[in-house]
Amino acid sequence: MSDPRFHNKTIVITGAGGNFGRSGCLYFLRRGARIAALDVDENSLNETIAEVRNAFNDDDATTVSPPPESRIKGYSCDVTNDSNVESVIISIVRDFGRIDMLWNNAGYQGQIKPTLEYDPADFARVMNINVTGMFVVLQSVARQMSQQHAEEKAGADDDGTLTSSTLSHPYSIVNTASVAGLRGTPAMVAYSSSKAAVLAMTVSSAKDLAPHGIRVNAISPALIGPGYMWTRQNELHAASGSPYFASNAEEVAKAKIGGVPMKRLGSVEEVIKSVAYLLSDDSSYTSGTNLVVDGGLSSGLKA
Repeated sequence: MSDPRFHNKTIVITGAGGNFGRSGCLYFLRRGARIAALDVDENSLNETIAEVRNAFNDDDATTVSPPPESRIKGYSCDVTNDSNVESVIISIVRDFGRIDMLWNNAGYQGQIKPTLEYDPADFARVMNINVTGMFVVLQSVARQMSQQHAEEKAGADDDGTLTSSTLSHPYSIVNTASVAGLRGTPAMVAYSSSKAAVLAMTVSSAKDLAPHGIRVNAISPALIGPGYMWTRQNELHAASGSPYFASNAEEVAKAKIGGVPMKRLGSVEEVIKSVAYLLSDDSSYTSGTNLVVDGGLSSGLKA
């Protein structure tokens, strides 16, 4: 099911060993993209590569060319290590020739504890991965995109301009933020703080990178499930001792869904479809924005 928005585009996906990243790799690979999958956990990364390749049956192999095994490659990468990131980006360009899109998705949830009990060392770790790490990847990938754009402009019309609205900014970055950065989730002070920083980073970098043909946007999901992460987060909230959550995980889950105007959880696929919109030329005049995927939870609608 090749999709012209992504066919032969090289997409870098960080956090590829996690649930969202793994599903994103399969989603975009099925649509003809070439995937550079990054994660610090080599075992999880290898599981993603194997699972994605195995998901393609004989029918897929005949409808999507070149074959999937040549269009996805895993790279062990610590996003907080700038030299490691730079080395990986060089390897990606060597392997795929260019980078067209980045889903800046790696992250760490951190502890779920009230502010008075939160470990400062864990707070620092959350910020290092979710903020510094996201910036390091964004900057390194954007430098490569900027170089490509400069080379393309040099080969454009005599006046050096690109007249098409989609060609003017052909490169796209999507940062994974969270509704926690908008609302400040109780017992998640570090995570909420980090995602608020991601939103500010998105707006600022969108302005800086627009002259280089790069759009930057953010995606903010909330209450996505079912699955391990949804269940585990409810267990941790129930055990946190916060007065904002019941002491029973099932009651916590029920109360959360009850606060959503649409009265249901969102799915991983719904998040990825929103990422796809922001990455693609469908959003060619959109930059510096935050797309909230939360069933109306943060909109002010009465639940």
